[in-house]
Amino acid sequence: MRMSFLLHNAYGIGGTIRTTFNLAEELAKRHEVEIVSVFRHRDDPTMGAPAGVPLRHLVDLRRDSPGYDGDDPLAARPAKVFPRGDGRHRQYSRLTDRRIAAHLAALDADVVIGTRPGLNVHIARQAPRGVVRVAQEHLTLDSHGYRLKREVGHRYTVLDAVTTVTEADARAYRTRLSLPGVRIEAVPNSVPAPVVEPSDQSAKWVVAAGRLTRVKRYDVLIEAFAEVVAARPDWRLRIYGSGDATGNEKDSLRSLVAERGLNDHVFLMGTADRLEAEWAKGSIAAVTSSLESFGMTIVEAMRCGLPVVSTDCPHGPGEIIEDGVDGRLVPVGDAHAVAGALLELIGDDELRRRTARAALASSARFDPSVIARRHEELYTALVAAGARAGGAGAVREAWHRGRSSLYDAAYSLRYVAAEVIRRKKRRG
Repeated sequence: MRMSFLLHNAYGIGGTIRTTFNLAEELAKRHEVEIVSVFRHRDDPTMGAPAGVPLRHLVDLRRDSPGYDGDDPLAARPAKVFPRGDGRHRQYSRLTDRRIAAHLAALDADVVIGTRPGLNVHIARQAPRGVVRVAQEHLTLDSHGYRLKREVGHRYTVLDAVTTVTEADARAYRTRLSLPGVRIEAVPNSVPAPVVEPSDQSAKWVVAAGRLTRVKRYDVLIEAFAEVVAARPDWRLRIYGSGDATGNEKDSLRSLVAERGLNDHVFLMGTADRLEAEWAKGSIAAVTSSLESFGMTIVEAMRCGLPVVSTDCPHGPGEIIEDGVDGRLVPVGDAHAVAGALLELIGDDELRRRTARAALASSARFDPSVIARRHEELYTALVAAGARAGGAGAVREAWHRGRSSLYDAAYSLRYVAAEVIRRKKRRG
């Protein structure tokens, strides 16, 4: 099969980039696979290019490049196809509308896979008939605002499949949106086997990792660790991750560490070039998020031989961890419960080692070879069945495209009216 992935920016950093690279590299062992990045802002991918996968871009943002597109007049005009409800809308333009449309029109592939809602909408509206159209959802339906949910519910009706990273989110798409004839499948993200040896469980370190944002609730983890230190002052905590745009969350966490007298026990480590080496230096991992669309760090830690104490937040942790077997699940926001689960593993070396072995074994189900096979089986079945543009599918698609024209016209009038009102208020 020939497969084409459409990615926002393959040259940045992020979980969607990493899991797309993992999947594409594994699929490329048996199929023709390419990754098309809408944007390119640097010469080489920050996360390293996937082996055996051609990588090309549509819009060049490198100022020193002869193909620099930043000065194109269309780049200054807001996008009309890329949906306003997608959080990346401000980065898209009439130029991206035109480049993505041209790319999709010339597509030479059996399957095209979008990797965020805005790009999935492009595929739904512009991919040629006869190509199987798959939308990957790396966030959750609940995380989308009202405007984007409405657009997704309307546009995704002409796709062949939607894949989510958790079964909980797949249920949401099946029950809360009307997508007749669209296959909705849950396929988790993949994590390669680490190149380091797994933890030997001798180090007295708890490790956490992720952006220092409010949703990660590191304040809960620090409060919990104050209880841990009171009982076991020989244990310490490392938190890896960069601060948010303002740095306020990082500052508040530092203040909390000082207030609780934990300067010698809790360390904000910043980013790490190779996080798997840092996981392996610890003995327990901790996740205290209020929301996770999947939980990549949970799997990464387990693949390095660490049991994970995690909040049982929507959507991923409960589908990754088997409570009491390869980790522990605790209520969201409950610092005392987090501390109790950590102390249970800290206080019983044999329990911790047994749980670590179970975590290492169970995490193998997230290996790229396993996950790629699941995607491959889905794509093979869809190609064999034929894209939905044939026969009755063509009638359905024509109806939806006609309805879309009315939908777009209504939205355009709405935005024009809103702009008129905004200008009048400025003058007044």
